[in-house]
Order: sequence, then C-alpha cells, then structure tokens
Amino acid sequence: MKVIYNQETDTLPMILAEASVGGKRQTPGVILDYDASGNLISVHSLKNLVKM
Repeated sequence: MKVIYNQETDTLPMILAEASVGGKRQTPGVILDYDASGNLISVHSLKNLVKM
C-alpha cells in the first residue's frame, strides 16, 4: 500500500494495488477506483486540509 499526500491538489491517494482502472465510484470527498474484475485498487480522499 502507498499513501502519499499531494499538497497541490489537497488529495490523499491510498494505492492498494498497481492495476489499470476499470471503473470509478465517487462520493462527496472520496473517489474509489476498481480494476476490470471489480476489485478495489485505490481510494482518494479529497479536500483534506482544514484552513482556518
């Protein structure tokens, strides 16, 4: 698993497996990527930085 915060886009991708994306599902604040077989391969957390 790889987790690397991207400060430019304020995203936190969590890569579970190296594979081509076959499908996506997006909910507020989260993007889930699946491979062609429907296995979860990554989770992207959006807008992580809290600004005061």
